[in-house]
Amino acid sequence: MSGHSKWSTIKRKKGAIDAKRGKVFTRVIKELTIAARMGGGNPDANPRLRTAMAAAKAENMPKDNIERAIKKGSGELEGTTYEEITYEGYGPGGAAVMVDVMTDNKNRSAADIRNIFSKNNGTLGETNCVGYMFDKKGAIVYEKNAVDEDQLMEAALEAGADDIVADESTLTVLTTPKEFYVVKEALDADEAVSGYESAEISMIPQNTVQLTGKHAEQVLRMMDAFDDNDDVQNAYSNFDISDEEMEKLG
Repeated sequence: MSGHSKWSTIKRKKGAIDAKRGKVFTRVIKELTIAARMGGGNPDANPRLRTAMAAAKAENMPKDNIERAIKKGSGELEGTTYEEITYEGYGPGGAAVMVDVMTDNKNRSAADIRNIFSKNNGTLGETNCVGYMFDKKGAIVYEKNAVDEDQLMEAALEAGADDIVADESTLTVLTTPKEFYVVKEALDADEAVSGYESAEISMIPQNTVQLTGKHAEQVLRMMDAFDDNDDVQNAYSNFDISDEEMEKLG
């Protein structure tokens, strides 16, 4: 399983824990704010904001919180100004790592990200040192046993998706970033295939690095540390860990 899908699966399993820590609300509020800042506060004219609002509702975020975050982003209310930054580097075993940050303090975030890399046998690199190893794609992920693959294939391709990729437990609809919102909304409206697990614009690795033993354990610890950082919105890697190895790691 690739770094993207492996880590996405792990994050979904630990989602209840993150929700208790307030991490999910913090990240969704930041996304609402910056989506409104970039594209305006009208969700009908701002696909990124529509997606952020759907994510907020899926997490049962109160309507007042959603509206306040949007108004802060659009300038109707005074609020924190966030900046989007991507950090790149190498993790254990040579795995390529990309970390998307949304922060109000670049110096703090840079120090935190560098520290996480160094503490987990990794190295923070220069801009674009690993970016060329990934393709920016829309990724809509389904549990394999929750949807009919033929129905999904037909609906996704009709909506404008590029491809569907299967692994042991999931089916992932891939789109261009431009077509992501159109495909997502088409699948949302189709009752036969509307029950996806996650939908996001992601960085999909072109090739993967197989990790075992200590390197596998270290890269998972690194990704978990990124996920626990309040400024990190997403972290991606091209590591590959077999299901057998995951069982050994517990």
